[in-house]
Amino acid sequence: MIIALMVFLVVAGAVTGGFIFFTRLPESRKRRQLELRLQEVSRPDDVPDQSVVVRQHDGPLPSVEKLIGRTTAGSHLSRLIEQAGVNTTPSALLLASLICAAVAALAAYVFLRIPLAQFVCVPLGASLPMLWLLHRRSRRLRAFEEQFPDALDLISRSLRAGHAFQAAIGMAADELTAPAAPEFKKVFDQQNFGLPLRDALNALAQRVPLLDVKFFVTAVAIQRDTGGNLAEILDNLAHVVRERFKIQRQVRVHTAHGRITGFVLLALPAFLAVALSIINREHMRPLFEEPMGRTLILVTIVMQLIGFVWIRKVIKIEV
Repeated sequence: MIIALMVFLVVAGAVTGGFIFFTRLPESRKRRQLELRLQEVSRPDDVPDQSVVVRQHDGPLPSVEKLIGRTTAGSHLSRLIEQAGVNTTPSALLLASLICAAVAALAAYVFLRIPLAQFVCVPLGASLPMLWLLHRRSRRLRAFEEQFPDALDLISRSLRAGHAFQAAIGMAADELTAPAAPEFKKVFDQQNFGLPLRDALNALAQRVPLLDVKFFVTAVAIQRDTGGNLAEILDNLAHVVRERFKIQRQVRVHTAHGRITGFVLLALPAFLAVALSIINREHMRPLFEEPMGRTLILVTIVMQLIGFVWIRKVIKIEV
């Protein structure tokens, strides 16, 4: 009875989500893109982060969207979505988390049949959309960081050619590719629509929370207050960023053994379980059929994940 109820809830949720996706989401996405465009070129830097959430009321669950927009957690979530460059809303992310949690609970009940398994699988399933969002954010920031020295060189050459700094920003937006081009395009549009250049650059530093971008914004602000050769400053900053990339690659070479060790230790138990199941199926049968065996499998998975994360933290060196 419980299995049938859970299957019904999962299927009903999938059907409802599909109906919303094919009927309401396309129109609401176009409306949200227009609102985002207007807000991006008119929002000053000193407006709190809640402004990012207030304009996103057209997700799959508008009432939930408004409720989330009134909280600090919703503000941080909206900022995270903006930094990841994902076309979604906090309510859509919450709905995806609920669906993943329901699927994980159903899988734990059907396959493991351990009372404690649901208390472990449900949080893991609910965290999958957030982990995916964090992964997209880190990938986008790494891609922007790799393009940033080229953007600085392009702006510097434009300044030496006699263009104004605002025009150089526009050239960088036209010549570069994503994700650097859209961010510089926002800066160019914001200052064209009347937002002070300092505020537009500070908004860039908020959207792209990288130390190099903060150096760039600070250097431009100091140069506009005190004067100096901005092209030379940007050249030096680009050189520093590229040298830091060289050091990071050297660090990755020296920590390659630790990374490979983490992957080997993570895959070794699963590989041995498959190999022993092929060699002697009867010997491994109690591990999958007995309650104690399934409990040991669950504990092993959790401990393996903890160990893998611990190894990644140990070998991660900030440069």
